[in-house]
Amino acid sequence: MTSSTRVPLDPFGADIPAESARLRALGPVVPVELPGGIPAWAPTRYDTLKKLILDPQVSKDPRRHWALWPELGEHPDWGWILGWVGVINMLSTYGADHTRLRRLVAPSFTARRTEAMRARVEQITAELLDSLAQEAASGNPVDLKAGYAHPLPMRLICELFGVPGYLVKDMAKLIADIMDTSDPSPEHGESVQRQIATVLPSLIAFKSEVPGDDMTTELIKVRDEDGDRLSNEELVYTLLLVIGAGFETTVNLIGNAVVDLLEHPDQLAAVRAGEISWDQVVDEVLRVHPSIATLPLRFAVTDITVDGVTIPAGDAIVTTYAAAGHDPAHYGEDAGAFDATRAADDHLAFGIGVHRCIGAPLARMEALTALPALFDRYPDLRLAAKADELSQVPSFIAYGYQEIPVRLGD
Repeated sequence: MTSSTRVPLDPFGADIPAESARLRALGPVVPVELPGGIPAWAPTRYDTLKKLILDPQVSKDPRRHWALWPELGEHPDWGWILGWVGVINMLSTYGADHTRLRRLVAPSFTARRTEAMRARVEQITAELLDSLAQEAASGNPVDLKAGYAHPLPMRLICELFGVPGYLVKDMAKLIADIMDTSDPSPEHGESVQRQIATVLPSLIAFKSEVPGDDMTTELIKVRDEDGDRLSNEELVYTLLLVIGAGFETTVNLIGNAVVDLLEHPDQLAAVRAGEISWDQVVDEVLRVHPSIATLPLRFAVTDITVDGVTIPAGDAIVTTYAAAGHDPAHYGEDAGAFDATRAADDHLAFGIGVHRCIGAPLARMEALTALPALFDRYPDLRLAAKADELSQVPSFIAYGYQEIPVRLGD
């Protein structure tokens, strides 16, 4: 298959497993087209993706290594990608630039700080479980995403970063709009850029005036041993990354886990009986139903040949976590099935190498608190719709449900 024959990715992400299988049948690395017509390469197999992630000749810096970066302004429908690559943070830098930014940010994400949040996670979880019961008293199904999977990580991340109440809804809308890839219009891209330029500077201004024991205050003040600090631009985009990644991905992790377990009651019973650990559940959900299905963009620094396919220098590459997790060559012929007894702790959903997700321990801790608490409180929880009737969020990037209607019990 030549690069001139590109396969368009579904901007709505309506059936990510089926799309991954179709691409895998075409080869280990397939030329694809992202919304708006952006050309890229998609690895379709676990080992192929892992090789590319770990290859030092694969960059995340578009300014230095994307051949089409200078042409961005000539393509109005490419504006949506700016929320991902038109930023300067750990997600879009390479080499020494990435090392510097990670060194400045990492102290805010220590294991001790994550552990210190456990009691607060448990408290928010209990409050939300009480609220679900009140909502269910009407006799109607409740939306587990809106009532539990979303507000738990959202409240926690806003407390961690000292986000004032008046900015919470704006922050949630900004992240949702960045994740929405169904509309590549110039208007959508411009709206996202306006929000970035408004919401995050408002947070920085507030925390500069009212500093506190929170991560935004830390990032404003942080200096490394050389006296280096984040520039204003780096601070804005770093907050965009860590706040967005800090709640949106955990929303989908919790929601996807609930649906997967309710669809497999035998496994849920085994988990609740202690025969399968909650850690195994989280790893299997991240493998078969990763919160981020496909992440833009990486770039070939030089011509790269992987599994017999050459990606030319300057070409873009998408990071295909969902395709890797469903690869039968790595996980067996039943790779598409949810099986919490599977040894899936080698999944790539949090990344690997120098770009491994810095907030992974926090996301795991939240899920390992929220899931057992939910099923302990509501052991008769069940879906109020068939799983195949649930709508995917409109995104080829995010992998999760728009709503999760459930009944708490009889």
